[in-house]
Amino acid sequence: MDKKSIAVVFGGQSSEHDISCISVLTIAKAINREKYDITYIGITKEGHWLLVDSPDSIEDGSWRDSETSAVISPDATRKEIIITDKNGTSTKKIDVVFPVMHGMYGEDGTIQGLLEMSKIPYVGCGILASAVGMDKVYTKIIVDDLDINQADYVLVRAEEVFQAEKNEGNIDITMDDLVARVEDKLSYPMFIKPSKAGSSKGVSKAHNRNELVDGLILAAKHDTKILVERNVVGREIECAVLGTAVSCDASGVGEIISAAEFYDFDAKYTNAESKTVISPELPEGKAEEIRQAAMAIFSAVDGYGLARVDFFLEKETNRVIFNEINTLPGFTSISMYPMLWKAAGLSIEEQVEKQIELAFNRRY
Repeated sequence: MDKKSIAVVFGGQSSEHDISCISVLTIAKAINREKYDITYIGITKEGHWLLVDSPDSIEDGSWRDSETSAVISPDATRKEIIITDKNGTSTKKIDVVFPVMHGMYGEDGTIQGLLEMSKIPYVGCGILASAVGMDKVYTKIIVDDLDINQADYVLVRAEEVFQAEKNEGNIDITMDDLVARVEDKLSYPMFIKPSKAGSSKGVSKAHNRNELVDGLILAAKHDTKILVERNVVGREIECAVLGTAVSCDASGVGEIISAAEFYDFDAKYTNAESKTVISPELPEGKAEEIRQAAMAIFSAVDGYGLARVDFFLEKETNRVIFNEINTLPGFTSISMYPMLWKAAGLSIEEQVEKQIELAFNRRY
């Protein structure tokens, strides 16, 4: 049997670059080498595309020293990687791409757009689902029509924050105006989130007006849009979805127990006190409600392949409240998505193979 050629792309220019470099190791080990000839392409934080010789160089970080570039051609008639080194330029045919990239430029529809242009099958959500899923504000706009609970929110533009902070520009707005707009709809405490930042970068919690101002200024450094959201006190519950917008399935649920006040970047990846619990005890019917909501949201955003959908189970009311969707969730050893499907009887190898199969079945 002839092997198919798969390009695994990782790294990238987002704040989640380092997490991508861990996720790709899990996926690299899971790909069936009897079926696929694997080419690794690493993208540095500066945006340089490099040919990577092996997972070993990913693990020790030496892949960034590669002197060979490898870029995916956007020419739909060629379906190839263009490789350039000191000896010149060559090409390699590619049958499918597995983008293992989280956050901006990897999970937001940009690399998906390149792959659509190239007509190379690829793993994961398409342009629309990726862009909408990455943008928390627009996800909320879509979910508003699904009769699924979500926290009240206010949209603030980073441009408004910058001009209010400096008291200059064409927009006649002050920081007091922005604060009043938020306080008119939300009470303290509240969360301030960059609309498109991943792994909780730039996220803060405000307990008063001064912290709200600081949070707006911080979030404005990470994105052009800022989501200010009502604080929900409750349990953090996640669900994994696999399939297509027409035909998908949801795993069981898992619970995040954060070591910090909220599940920020450090709590997720560096604090050993944070825990994930698979199949936690929930009030009767709530796990199934979460599963159904996860699939409904996945379909509504035109999901494809995989996504992890996050919820709160509100403490006082036991209401299920949608938080966000991640269209290319982490695949590290502590990541919820692979753990949930493994608990449902699907090994990581089987999960990866299903994603590649879905990629080949993608309709343009």
